[in-house]
Amino acid sequence: MTYYAIIVAGGTGSRMGASVPKQFLELKGLPILMHSIRAFYQWPLVPKIILVMHPEYHEHWKKLCEEHKFTTPHTLIAGGKTRFESVKNGLSLVKSPGVVAVHDAVRPLVSHQFIVDLFQSAQKNGNAVPAVKCRDSIRKVENNISVAINREHYYLVQTPQCFSAELILQAYEQEYKEEFTDDASVVEALGTTILLTEGDYKNIKITYPEDLLFAEAIIGRL
Repeated sequence: MTYYAIIVAGGTGSRMGASVPKQFLELKGLPILMHSIRAFYQWPLVPKIILVMHPEYHEHWKKLCEEHKFTTPHTLIAGGKTRFESVKNGLSLVKSPGVVAVHDAVRPLVSHQFIVDLFQSAQKNGNAVPAVKCRDSIRKVENNISVAINREHYYLVQTPQCFSAELILQAYEQEYKEEFTDDASVVEALGTTILLTEGDYKNIKITYPEDLLFAEAIIGRL
């Protein structure tokens, strides 16, 4: 059984107001991306790590690796114009039967045990997608009218999302559609039932400056 981790690092940092993509911003002295990669490269499951990144930033990444003496094994590959294209590029390196995890580069607080549990669940059931219940009240706005919605029916989806290699390779043979917002939606389009697993509220996606402050506070406790 071969395990793969495709880490998608295609962010531009526009919502962070940063001069570099957010995956390169430092968290406890290391670029966010390095924390995300390290979370995967631990026993008992050590996947082949595929880092998908826009070619424009490949040299910058290599310099950061030298600067921080970052030697965790990974293969760097060019990203595409969309997340869909980037994941598909990463999947071109999946050559053996196994399980594939796809992870956002800017979710550095994911724990290795969380990853292991997802891999094992996907190995057994074909897929495993982490999600947490929505904690806040929700209102739907349409035609300037807001309507309350029962939050019990809504979940916030996280990564890594894990699938059997055969399943996700088949899914990404489809033509791109706008409704493909994550890997689960791509796989679901095949008619596959997506199996939600328990997510982790600490497993945040760093998007805004305040998210980085939260991550700084949490990472010291992990």
